[in-house]
Amino acid sequence: MITIALPKGSLEEQTLLLFREADLEVKRTERDYNPVIEDSRISKVKILRPQEIPRFVEMGYFDLGITGLDWVKETGARVREVARLTYSKTGEGTVRIVVAVHRDEPIDDARNIRPESRVTTEYPELTREYFGRLGIPVRIFPSYGASEAKVPDLMDVVVDLTETGSTLRRNGLKIIGQIMESYTVVIANRESFGDPNKRRAIEEIVTLLLGVIEARRQVLLSMNVPAGSMEKVVAVLPALKKPTVSRLHGIDYYSIQTVAHKKDVNVLIPSLKAAGAEDILEIPITKIVR
Repeated sequence: MITIALPKGSLEEQTLLLFREADLEVKRTERDYNPVIEDSRISKVKILRPQEIPRFVEMGYFDLGITGLDWVKETGARVREVARLTYSKTGEGTVRIVVAVHRDEPIDDARNIRPESRVTTEYPELTREYFGRLGIPVRIFPSYGASEAKVPDLMDVVVDLTETGSTLRRNGLKIIGQIMESYTVVIANRESFGDPNKRRAIEEIVTLLLGVIEARRQVLLSMNVPAGSMEKVVAVLPALKKPTVSRLHGIDYYSIQTVAHKKDVNVLIPSLKAAGAEDILEIPITKIVR
């Protein structure tokens, strides 16, 4: 059995949704710090700040954790990255750690930041490393929230996490550099991943999670097609491999099933109908395991 650390805060909602859709629902009350997942492979679950999870996984307090790649890099934790989960706090996508200054600053590149500038950030180690590579001595002030509000009155520069940059722009800031791109990751304790039994459990759980993420992008299409329209319809169809085709009993029709990208389906369905398909069904998929 394995122990799992899940993130609270900005990643919490999307992570709990993913586990629920993977039939690994995290059951808890509002004030319950000891939730459970009713699965024989999982012995303990904790919901913690994502900043803490890499170190706790490294130290062996948990076999598996979900956090941001930014916190793995910031803490320098020696963990095994098992999988990338393509979501952030608002949905699918990645985020960036950027360097920003007030929009009135006459610079457009982080390499031109003045030596000894005051930099506020939740990522002091990544920031120190970044400006060290640039050869610019700066004064770093750890931030505990609302970093963008401190420029320019208290600070000269902010290093912050952003998805679109809109919050920074609303606060009168402009982005002049990027430290890294980040995304949600599944990490494992190295010793746990080296244990055959724990590794099997870890890989099985991750397979379910990735199956949900893959299924979110796909739908199953089912349709009936007259024999005379068969080739025209098949020519329109996408498929993971080849469509499934079966003969209908007693009539000169075929049933076809295939998987299609959700983003394409509203264009695809009219094309299938025009090619001769009938009784077209669009069916949600809960998991796709390749």
